[in-house]
Amino acid sequence: MERVIDDEGREVPVPARVRRVVSLVPSLTEAVEATAPGLVVGATDWCTHPADLAAERVRGTKNPDVGKVVALAPDLVLANQEENRPPDLDALREAGLAVYVTDIRDVDGGIASLARMLAACGLPEPAWLREARALWDAIEPASPRRRAVVPIWRKPWMAVGSDTFTGAVLDRLGIDNALADSPERYPKIDPAALPEHDLVVLPDEPYTFTADDGPEAFAAPSALVSGRLLTWYGPSLVDAARELPAALGLADPGPPSR
Repeated sequence: MERVIDDEGREVPVPARVRRVVSLVPSLTEAVEATAPGLVVGATDWCTHPADLAAERVRGTKNPDVGKVVALAPDLVLANQEENRPPDLDALREAGLAVYVTDIRDVDGGIASLARMLAACGLPEPAWLREARALWDAIEPASPRRRAVVPIWRKPWMAVGSDTFTGAVLDRLGIDNALADSPERYPKIDPAALPEHDLVVLPDEPYTFTADDGPEAFAAPSALVSGRLLTWYGPSLVDAARELPAALGLADPGPPSR
């Protein structure tokens, strides 16, 4: 048995060879499956990538079926500091399972965290992660910089606030979050009373904004984008680096994603 340190500084016991993983975060599920197909034996109902994932479903990120996770007898459970609730993770630990928690708040930190997590699973750094690092290192932020509001829900209206991965992604692209100084990570907003901004970024998750549902509420121009490119970390980082600049009107479309 080897002991590794997760992003929260906890010692996590893992066997010399990890054969069974339960992932409680869609991005982490995709990262492991893209690196070692078949290693994930349990995943949340929200784990939609890869499309052919054959893992048992264990409910959601906020309400995992602890009993079902335990019954799957994983060598390692993968979780995230923001996505998963401490009481659920404590219950899994009390049941004797090894739980590895990631803490991902920006692009570079996310890439480093994913490398450590995959190493904890006994996996070498994959080609997709090296490609993501190279692509993001090569990105030149937009000049002049833009200033955006990023709604994530309506009824009530909510948006991206402070200390989020989404805000960090946009910052790397040259877009400042107009609500970055909010005391909340996802504050409620009034579309008619927002700080100065020249762009509204409307993702298709968690709320599915469309051309007919969202842009009409704002005076500034809107950009409809894939929420996966803004909020997921894993192989989606490659797609995000290739596609987001053009989707946000910052650059001409680059080479297609592979």
